Amino acid sequence: MLDKVDMPKDRLYIGGEWRKGQGAEITSVFPADRSHNATVSGASAADVEEAIARAQDAADAASWKRLKPHERASFLYKISDGISRNIDRISYIQTRDTGKTLGETRALAASAAGTFRYFAAVCETEEEKITPARGDYITLSRWEPLGVVAAITPWNSPIASDAQKLAPALAAGNAVILKPASWSPLVSLELARIIDEAGLPKGLLSVLPGSGSVVGDLLVTHPAVGKVSFTGGTAVGRSLARKAAEKLMPVSLELGGKSPTIVFEDADIDQTIAGILFGIFSSSGQSCIAGSRLYVQRSIYKPFLEKLIARTKALRVGHPFESSTQVAPLIHEDHRNSVERFIAQARRDRGTILAGGQRPAGGDYNEGVYLEPTIIGDVAPGAEICREEVFGPVLTVFPFDDEDTLIRDANDNEYGLACGIWTRDVVKALRIGAAIKAGTVWINTYKQFSISTPFGGMKASGMGREKGRDGLRAYMQQKSYYIDTSGALHPWAGL
Repeated sequence: MLDKVDMPKDRLYIGGEWRKGQGAEITSVFPADRSHNATVSGASAADVEEAIARAQDAADAASWKRLKPHERASFLYKISDGISRNIDRISYIQTRDTGKTLGETRALAASAAGTFRYFAAVCETEEEKITPARGDYITLSRWEPLGVVAAITPWNSPIASDAQKLAPALAAGNAVILKPASWSPLVSLELARIIDEAGLPKGLLSVLPGSGSVVGDLLVTHPAVGKVSFTGGTAVGRSLARKAAEKLMPVSLELGGKSPTIVFEDADIDQTIAGILFGIFSSSGQSCIAGSRLYVQRSIYKPFLEKLIARTKALRVGHPFESSTQVAPLIHEDHRNSVERFIAQARRDRGTILAGGQRPAGGDYNEGVYLEPTIIGDVAPGAEICREEVFGPVLTVFPFDDEDTLIRDANDNEYGLACGIWTRDVVKALRIGAAIKAGTVWINTYKQFSISTPFGGMKASGMGREKGRDGLRAYMQQKSYYIDTSGALHPWAGL
């Protein structure tokens, strides 16, 4: 059945209409064998201008602006149902687009359906406030949509990232322009098809894959765009924030990570190793929250590391359509080259390759963009491999002796996205978690998510939060009302 799934056509979704983009071509390649998926004409500056103009009209239209929250929610429920009906098709397209395993892309599609369903429920149950009056008047605090917002999403988990931005933005009453990454444009276009079939009013959504220097920059600087929500690299996020500051526009930035994972001597070893392997090597390490720095208490360091190395070498690297595959190919040859440069530099920094560190050879491996899961030891904390986000299946390991030194070393990094702590002592875990500068702390688990729980980073890992009930208000602005109840003339007028 999977071989019969057609890739999205060479058409963009511009203001609710399907047509060919006027920008440079974007080619999607299957990372497992580098075969051609599809070529799409990207968006041009003129396409962006048209999408913004249609978004303004749609956001201001009475047919959308005056909808009651439960009426807006009905569209999100329909979108959720459409995603659920198309999970097989979505997962296949995303696997072809990104190289992720079918098991992972199915989970991401199901997550996207759940995200739309959750924000539909939040939308129709959200409450506004009558605030305590301090005079003869009634005071109200109300929330209104921003108008036109832009969502810029990464290539590693597009369907889930798209949903985490589109669902709350639409639920809040906005029009949205989505720019997916050029390496993975297809599943976002498939999502546009599903949303279109759900009957969302024309103009409220555009999907514009294209150059960051053209599409992204124009979305950030255009005066009609009221907010940008960006997930991606820290360098791009900083540049975006500087441009947004010029127009005093709010932004949400979910950026890079170099997350520490901490193992105490009392941890359940098998549970811990399973969690560490999943935290760094699932998604082939292409995850902002990957647990890429491992700190193990010195009393168990050597036997723990021996077991971890053996388990890492036993991981199944293979084709993303094979059900037994645990580590699939990286998304693109250029990205693999980048990861390999980090490994080469770690060698020059006197690091020891304890596992992996090279491309698997022979058979299908020679056709695809594969890289072995890699563990590196004996590097100084200041080495590049320990400080920069590799975004690949690469783990650095360190022993630690005491909590103070551990906390200092774990925090000695510009990033602050996530942290994992493994111990049977929950009180200790909470104490360490409070000391670690990270937006998410997992205790005896890793990479678990709930759409109802806010997510975001500290330091160079970003600003703002997605998910949770407050994720709706991140796409709204607050307005206060005062309603006089006295009927009296104001004494200042002297009338």
